[in-house]
Amino acid sequence: MVRIAIVGVCASGKTTLVKGLRDAGYDAYNVAQEHSGIHNFWDKHHPDILVMIDATLPAIKKRRLVYWDEERLVVQHKRLADARAHANLYLETDNLDADAVRERVIAYIEEWKKEHL
Repeated sequence: MVRIAIVGVCASGKTTLVKGLRDAGYDAYNVAQEHSGIHNFWDKHHPDILVMIDATLPAIKKRRLVYWDEERLVVQHKRLADARAHANLYLETDNLDADAVRERVIAYIEEWKKEHL
């Protein structure tokens, strides 16, 4: 089975995406940001597919009540820089609902499987 790791900034939709992928029969899991910044983390603990989802602060504030500002988002992006560099798929979720995000990721997974399995 293909293992899919999901990373992203807070409130980008990671938990919702993981649940949607699992419900659709995929082996998906969330990776904490703190682990994403570990040097060579992806070389040692690499999934088959690494998906990074992202969102801007205005979109995040529409989804969830957050008390942090753009500075914290900058810190999160720094933590996730290595994950983004290793991501098979990068997807900004600002203008997508949960179903659209899940469907785009599933489409990517299915294309990946055709090429790699």
